[in-house]
Amino acid sequence: MRIMEKKSEVGSQRSASDIRFLASHFFLDRCLSGLRNIKILVIITFLTFSFCNAQIKKQTVSGATGIKQKQSELSKLKGQISSLENELALKTAKESESYNVLDNYNRQSFLLHKLINRLKTEEKAKGQEILQTQNNIDELKKEVNELKGNYAKYIVAIYKHGKIDEWASVLDAASFEQALLRYKYLKKFSEQRERDLTKLRDKESNLIAAKASLVREKKDKSDLADEKTGEEKNLEAKRTERKRILYAIKNDKAALRSEIEAKRNAEIKIQNIITRLIAEEEARRKAEAEAKRLARLKSHSISKAYTEKSNTEENAPLEEKPYDVNLSTEGFSSFADLKGRMNWPVSRGRVVRDFGENRNEKLNTVTLNYGIDIKTTPDADVHAVADGVVSVIDWLPGYGSVLILTHKGDYRTVYSHLSDIYVKEGDRVKAGAVIGKVGESLEGNILHFEILNSRKKQNPEMWLARK
Repeated sequence: MRIMEKKSEVGSQRSASDIRFLASHFFLDRCLSGLRNIKILVIITFLTFSFCNAQIKKQTVSGATGIKQKQSELSKLKGQISSLENELALKTAKESESYNVLDNYNRQSFLLHKLINRLKTEEKAKGQEILQTQNNIDELKKEVNELKGNYAKYIVAIYKHGKIDEWASVLDAASFEQALLRYKYLKKFSEQRERDLTKLRDKESNLIAAKASLVREKKDKSDLADEKTGEEKNLEAKRTERKRILYAIKNDKAALRSEIEAKRNAEIKIQNIITRLIAEEEARRKAEAEAKRLARLKSHSISKAYTEKSNTEENAPLEEKPYDVNLSTEGFSSFADLKGRMNWPVSRGRVVRDFGENRNEKLNTVTLNYGIDIKTTPDADVHAVADGVVSVIDWLPGYGSVLILTHKGDYRTVYSHLSDIYVKEGDRVKAGAVIGKVGESLEGNILHFEILNSRKKQNPEMWLARK
């Protein structure tokens, strides 16, 4: 009996000794953990700052590159407009009413319209950025509130039940196993609190940065809106002056001759543009064919080494995407099927200059027309005659603002003498979509319209539905 009691006493002493050892180890661990946590917190803070700084720098560099490019494009347009204005300033009073001056105003109007469209696009993009930033702020606020709520629950629990005495909770354990469990639980609980606190600080920091970003973005959007309004007023003033000059020289034969000569030169430029588009289309088809060939090699598992070499040497150039405009007509309805029943590009109008040779009664000269000229009402809407992709928007003396659509089957349509253009290069438009408005030339409100199949000019009247 005495032996058993002695053993029990020894066991009890050993258990108490184990708990004291565990408690002292826990105390030492908490002290070391405190030091470690300070170190870790410093390291985490440094790494977080470094990472955020790197991310901000990366985004800043990327954003700055995009902004710089856009600013360069806008500056280029403004420079061209300024150059034309300076050219006008050098004209004498006698020269101020001439075809050249009219041409200058036409060019300025085109560039201003292009500038305004760019500003509208920038303003819209900035609006999307603001919306995204606002969503990020709302999400961060939600996360911050959740973290604060969790921490508040912890504080309330301490207020109601008192702070957990970690040392006492270990010493009060009935056994070594219970003390060990309490030790592990308290350690994890402490670590989780520290993580939550660090996360809360990070989220609050991100929230402050996001709010500052939102203020900047709203300021940028406001500046873009003001600039756009100013350029719209400028465009209106140019158009008013252009109209005055147009009426002043409307019956001037010299001005008419100049316009006819400009149209001849414009036709050559249109042919050059079409040739470039055809070349780009052919290059795209070759690139697609090569991509399919490489895909077939992969699917048939022809020599892993050879496939890897093909991917490295041959597939890489395809990723460069050398063309600014995707000319693919995939998904478009057939253009060829529209022959004889095609809708007119304007709702009302009549052909005043046919395809082929035409005699000018005022000048008694014969000119060659590669399309048809349709006289219509002022500011008439211009519609796409078929599904197409906007391939070119340019300005040419004699034809003013020119828009070219690429259609299925290597067909293209040309729309000239436009005052306003509602689309941009690369846009895919459906048949009947409004793409612009008819402008006013020396001969009135006339739309010049052409159809080409590859390089072969078509007679549009053979395609349009009879009225």
